[in-house]
Amino acid sequence: MGANGADGGPGARGAGRSRGLLRLPDAYVGAARRSLRVTLAAGAGFYLFLYGFDQPVAATYALFAAVSLAGLSHIPGTGRQRAVVLVKLLPAAWALVAVGTFLAVRNWSAVAGMLVIGFALAFVAVGGPRPAGAAPGLQLLYILPSFPPYAPETIDERMAGTTVGILLLILAETFVFPEPPTVPYRELAARAAVTAERCAGELARAPFALPPATVEAAGVADEALRPSQVPEAERPAGAGVRSRGLTHTGLSARTLLHRLTRLPAVPADSAPEDAGLDLLRAVGRSAADSAALLRGAPGAGEDPGPARERALLAAVPTRSADPATLRRRASLLEVADAALALSTAAGLAVRGRLVDGAEPAVGRFWYARMRAPQLWWRRLVGNAGSRSVFFQNAVRISLALGAARAIAGLDTLPHGFWALLATLTLTRTTLGATWGSIRQAVAGTLIGALCTAGLLALIGADTTVYAAMLLPLLLITFTVGPVKGVGWAQAFFALVVSLVFAQLTATTWRLAEVRILDVLIGSAIGAVFGLLAWPRGAQTEVRRSNTVLLRTAAETVVATASTIAAGGVRDPDAPPPVSGSLRHALVLAETAYAQFQSEPRGPATGAPGSGGPPGKGRRTVDNQAVLLTGHHALWGAERLLAAPPPVPAEKAPGPVDVAPLEPAVAAVVTRLGDRVAGRMLLLSALLDPTGDAPPPAVPDLPSRAADASETAPAEAPGGFYAVESWLEALLQDLERIDRSSHTP
Repeated sequence: MGANGADGGPGARGAGRSRGLLRLPDAYVGAARRSLRVTLAAGAGFYLFLYGFDQPVAATYALFAAVSLAGLSHIPGTGRQRAVVLVKLLPAAWALVAVGTFLAVRNWSAVAGMLVIGFALAFVAVGGPRPAGAAPGLQLLYILPSFPPYAPETIDERMAGTTVGILLLILAETFVFPEPPTVPYRELAARAAVTAERCAGELARAPFALPPATVEAAGVADEALRPSQVPEAERPAGAGVRSRGLTHTGLSARTLLHRLTRLPAVPADSAPEDAGLDLLRAVGRSAADSAALLRGAPGAGEDPGPARERALLAAVPTRSADPATLRRRASLLEVADAALALSTAAGLAVRGRLVDGAEPAVGRFWYARMRAPQLWWRRLVGNAGSRSVFFQNAVRISLALGAARAIAGLDTLPHGFWALLATLTLTRTTLGATWGSIRQAVAGTLIGALCTAGLLALIGADTTVYAAMLLPLLLITFTVGPVKGVGWAQAFFALVVSLVFAQLTATTWRLAEVRILDVLIGSAIGAVFGLLAWPRGAQTEVRRSNTVLLRTAAETVVATASTIAAGGVRDPDAPPPVSGSLRHALVLAETAYAQFQSEPRGPATGAPGSGGPPGKGRRTVDNQAVLLTGHHALWGAERLLAAPPPVPAEKAPGPVDVAPLEPAVAAVVTRLGDRVAGRMLLLSALLDPTGDAPPPAVPDLPSRAADASETAPAEAPGGFYAVESWLEALLQDLERIDRSSHTP
């Protein structure tokens, strides 16, 4: 090799510098690949119809169909995944073009359509990242035909152009620079299940403890299932049974790993039958079966739910024992519960909706028997309120687009389409972000307009030059714009617009003047509605929803503890009485946090994950810890209040009368629940965005839910320790929230 070879001599270093100079940054490489796809699709459709068939209307729609769904939309996933989404969106594109064409007959009908359709397209973001990413492009497909001239006779050309543009984009996404597939969420959940099997197997063998390597592997598998670590296209965010089941699979797998890695040690001098080794082996087999089912192994997961539940519960140690053994038994019950949840959720994720008569009936899998329209309706209704960020965004953009369409309908505003496009692309979820995008956009548009005016004045009516320049400029626009920001995008897009219109009709340098006017009007409308409609975006809403979530969880804890203490009738066919309001609070908190993560961060808003801007009177908050607390409260309440299995096992399930606890035991359970609920209320006051009271001091509490003053009475049954274990887990979650809130 010598000095100039692989040994790292001067020649090798020089070659490395040369290669580094020639290599583009990764951001530009990715943007260039996406830009090449949209350029090929848009350019091919535009040239085909304009110069091949002499149909300028179809050419316009072919170009903007590709630009809207690839340049303006941000559909997550690989090229092939986006192509599948585009195939499904084709009928929606036809409907939007047709409705926009016929509503353009009058200005009032066009404005009304803009309000209704603008709201609907923005509100479909409740369906997950793919509908949310496609919504802006679909908005543009409706905006384009909703302007004069009213020409229903051109509907066939508009439809043809739209269809060809989208089909060309589908081909480009599929075959141009195909990207490697990402790891599906089902596979990530299967890997976590395999890790859980490994943990359960090692806990069932001497020395009955997990080695550090296994604990580390469990942490890696748990972290891989966090939504922030999963590619956006792979996150199960839909409203259907399979998507909800897959979400539940991930949560169950993470819970099972957490329970296994924190299982109390086997007490000294404990009898083998009290250690729960048979249960751990059964959990390992269940986790392995869930992993095989998620990976599509034939015959996997055929064990019916009730049979598996009976097998796991039969392995739980039941002998009378000392408190340490009883606490381990309660933890083993939580392990079994997580394993059963994983098995059921995996079945729903793979097979879909359960038929009537199949398990489970109610509780955490309330959606298992519902059809897709029912589930979608529940999600839409659950977000149809002023506290939902999806509702806020839909109202904001629909009002802004309606106002822009009303102004653009005036005869004195030529090319009003560009005013609506500016409103659509520049309106953000916070006033600060909207104002920042407007400043950059106006500066970029001004520069682009000056270049456009000079270009049109210099070249004149020579369409051959414009045709030759369009494709390179499209490629540059969609490469530089996504990387450099909205100012650069507006500058280059102004040039693209001039090249397109110069080929469609006679154009003068005054087109640049019109473009500036349209962008200014659209920007002003976006700024006004950004100021009037929820100007702080999700920043306040995430704190408000976290406050409501903790207060609802506190109510759930108190109600659950008092219900367990009092006993009563448990009906397996009825949902637990404390789950509805807490589940709804979780939905609103999760949607607010999802938007909060997507909003830009700056000195005024604090770091990602904060509950508000740092500074005097404000503290950063671990929002994920708040959400996990809500989930743990919901799942624990549902599990503890569920009807016990029938005895004997062959008996048909039905309402069960649960005996009340002994007075001394009931008093301890009630006090423990009150203590945890009180801490939830104190922390909720810290997060309350109204700020109408000074932040309370949250006292330090023992690490366990029951300290020396709340020892278990001698007559405490095993169920007492299950409640104590649940409250202790909640207390650990609250301590994590409290620690984060102490950091200014």
